Amino acid sequence: MSVKNKTIIVTGANGGMGLAVVNQLLDEGAQIIGCDLNRDQLDNIQNDRLIVYEGSLLDESFVRKVFKETSDHFGTIDGLVNTVGIAQQAAPIEQVSLESWDNLININMKLIFLTCREAAVYMKARQKGSIVNVASISAVRPRPGLQAYVASKGGAESFSRALAIELAEHQVRVNTVHPGPCDTSMLEKFASEGADMQEVKDDIFKKSIPLGKLLTPQNVASSIVFLLSDQAEMVTGATINVDGGRGI
Repeated sequence: MSVKNKTIIVTGANGGMGLAVVNQLLDEGAQIIGCDLNRDQLDNIQNDRLIVYEGSLLDESFVRKVFKETSDHFGTIDGLVNTVGIAQQAAPIEQVSLESWDNLININMKLIFLTCREAAVYMKARQKGSIVNVASISAVRPRPGLQAYVASKGGAESFSRALAIELAEHQVRVNTVHPGPCDTSMLEKFASEGADMQEVKDDIFKKSIPLGKLLTPQNVASSIVFLLSDQAEMVTGATINVDGGRGI
């Protein structure tokens, strides 16, 4: 999809969705910088077009280091994909601690701000680039007990739209992907305490999807690769629901 030889930074690259994005981009011939707190899964990928950074992207100095070293090494930063994110265990608002709220907002929004801010510096200089932020269909169709998570994902989408109009004159595109319930380990973390996970998967998540099955990370990754590609050169400020119809 015309991402060959593009240099793309992927956050949350060690997780299920991030790994799917990394592998699809590598298959398409891109050069990938994978960033995460852990790297065990990334170390299993044998490809000299993958460079791995292990550290916290809530650390401004680490973010600057990743982008500067990437630019110095490759001479360009063509894309940024923010797949990083954490879930919220379903609970009534009166049981949600301030610490939990702050943690969700920091990882699901602040991290996107820090990486997008740095990406803008390099992409504006070249008058070219593509940013894809992964949010959630819950921003469109919330479920009870996930108020902090929904707020963080709605914020990520609004931020992306605001950035898209700001960077349009510099030929930098910014788009959002809203995944639906995806069959990864993260899905289990949305269940309320003591819930039977298989029952939650079947009776809550799967039944909420009109197409009748949970998504795979590869389903989401394919849309992200498209948005990064030259085929999407006139797509910006858009939100693509990859959700099996959950948002209808």
